[in-house]
Amino acid sequence: MYTEFFNFKTKPFELVPNPQFLYPSDSHRKALNHLEYGLKSRAGFILLTGEVGSGKTTIIKDLIRRLGTTTTMAMVFNTKVTPKQLIAMINEEFGLEVTGKDKVELLRDLNNFLIDQYAAKGQPIIIVDEAQNLSGQNLEEIRLLSNLEAEQAKLLQTVLVGQPELRTIVDE
Repeated sequence: MYTEFFNFKTKPFELVPNPQFLYPSDSHRKALNHLEYGLKSRAGFILLTGEVGSGKTTIIKDLIRRLGTTTTMAMVFNTKVTPKQLIAMINEEFGLEVTGKDKVELLRDLNNFLIDQYAAKGQPIIIVDEAQNLSGQNLEEIRLLSNLEAEQAKLLQTVLVGQPELRTIVDE
């Protein structure tokens, strides 16, 4: 009703992380600047934490819109999975075949993909939203993926997004 009255093109105040409605407050701009700097400098891990409803997912979606064409993205939203399922989800997001493969094959395929991306000057990034819900095993899997590296650079960047308790989990 108010969309017609105010002549809005889209319905405002939805509870979805639409980057069109991101208000660039000081803290949001600071978070975006840190994320962009981390990605440009090819940092292995980047951590973004904030309270529920603070705009973390919206910031990530805005960041994705800004990334260049050399970026390949794997978004993980479901963190309540087994380590093999996690690797399969990442591979699938990168467009790799996962059907009927065991964990070793999945990791080999991922490593080969990352090497190919590096050779092509690509920038593969994994973004894990709600990362505070990762099991210890899955957090270790993600940490181990950071060991995939070339002589002079990390092959993969990982952005962990979650609530403040994620900082405590990562520090342990």
